[in-house]
Amino acid sequence: MNTVRMILCGNVEDSRMNPSEKVGVVSVVFVSTEEEKIKNKLKKLQDKNPEKFYMEYVTPLDVDLTSLSSPTTINF
Repeated sequence: MNTVRMILCGNVEDSRMNPSEKVGVVSVVFVSTEEEKIKNKLKKLQDKNPEKFYMEYVTPLDVDLTSLSSPTTINF
């Protein structure tokens, strides 16, 4: 099965709608099919930006990502 690997970056920011609230933001920062490239890039990003939370995500190609889990809202 062909898979794609992604590095996601999560952090907490002030809400644009209500500055007194915090919101979690997740963005895709790097994509590859090669595990070693992901591992190396993940290490570099974590070393460079220790205040951010980086995670690796692996998924099959040609899949509806919304079918893998339901959305979650987290209040900080």
